[in-house]
Amino acid sequence: MSTEQNKAIVRRFLEDYTPAVVDELLVPNYMHHDPSLPPEMQRGRDAYKQINNMFRAAFPDLSVTVEDLIAEGNKVASRWIWNGTHRGELMGIPATGKQVAATGTSIHRVAEGKIVESWFNFDALGMMQQLGVVPTPGQPA
Repeated sequence: MSTEQNKAIVRRFLEDYTPAVVDELLVPNYMHHDPSLPPEMQRGRDAYKQINNMFRAAFPDLSVTVEDLIAEGNKVASRWIWNGTHRGELMGIPATGKQVAATGTSIHRVAEGKIVESWFNFDALGMMQQLGVVPTPGQPA
């Protein structure tokens, strides 16, 4: 596949972010490298669907905007921002009703029209600060 086709696959994966798109675009043995997650949540498409469902339940209006896509060979690097309203529990944090915007970057390896492996980093600390769970510098704990 061309780099442009690979970029289109990654854009759709990031911006659509629905269970149907996850099923369509990720291979069953997908690897999701993310330092903010335990290892068991990083192995396999089904584990990724759990992450997807967790964030969708916590932020039902979640949307992702891709800011940049750069491709070389079978890898696509992306810079993105996601927004949502915290309306459901997230990892033990009850709904706050707060709006959240978190930036992130990811690299995706694509093979035969499917994403086989990704490396994600997003501003989890900023998300927690926006939710009011972690104080921002200069604020009382």
